Amino acid sequence: MLKIRKKVQFSIEENRMNSIANTKKARELYYSVKSQNVRFLLEKRFSWMNNFINEKDIGIEVGSGAGFLRDFIKNKNLKLTDLGNDEHLDFKNIDAQKTSFEDGSFDFVIASNMIHHIPYPIRFFKEMNRILKTDGKLIIFESYASIIFQLVTIIMKHEGYDFTLNVWDEKEAKSDENNAWHGNVAVPHLIFDDKKKFDDNLGNYFKIEYEKLTECFIFLNSGGVTSKTMFIPLNRFFLNVLHAIDKILIKFFPNIFCMGRKLVLTKIN
Repeated sequence: MLKIRKKVQFSIEENRMNSIANTKKARELYYSVKSQNVRFLLEKRFSWMNNFINEKDIGIEVGSGAGFLRDFIKNKNLKLTDLGNDEHLDFKNIDAQKTSFEDGSFDFVIASNMIHHIPYPIRFFKEMNRILKTDGKLIIFESYASIIFQLVTIIMKHEGYDFTLNVWDEKEAKSDENNAWHGNVAVPHLIFDDKKKFDDNLGNYFKIEYEKLTECFIFLNSGGVTSKTMFIPLNRFFLNVLHAIDKILIKFFPNIFCMGRKLVLTKIN
């Protein structure tokens, strides 16, 4: 992974985004604004997950945030959970590092852009292994801190990253334990880029069944999902053109342009 700097951190006061982590405001904007940008982004971000979910499967999303996932997943048994207590959640005040669900409760768990917010991600993976059935799926969408992503992070002073941490250490927090919305977008790289380290630390819990890189300009011009910023409204034709450009750039220059990754982990035992 190419790095502008190995470590960048910002205070909440420095953040240049709007409506930061305001899930209620995000839902109001999403369902009232006619622009297709965010919906197009989320459609590409979530719809692929249906390929790994059967009609009768039982599953949850952890760290649901504004809860947009439900609009794109065909499975009717999906329940939304989060550390917060928003009205749209099915299960409130759920810490994904230590839930109250019984062993082997679910066929699938979805985690979208939330692993890089978790203080102790290895505890999270062990907990997901516990609540999933054997051969159950942990379906993940996460950030990919390319050069462009790092530049945007530095310019907007949003979240931040730290590539210097030992992500496999369960005693050192990778993000602020007192702020559920604090993020470290280096975490997915520290977990997934080195497959040998992944197997050494999580190979007894999960195997990587699917991985694909995605997103650049459709994300940059979305206006943001929960936290907000400026964007240029586009119709679906031009959004598809932008998406096609993204595919080409990511195929040849992922470390420069890519901003997201799709993963499916299968529980081993």
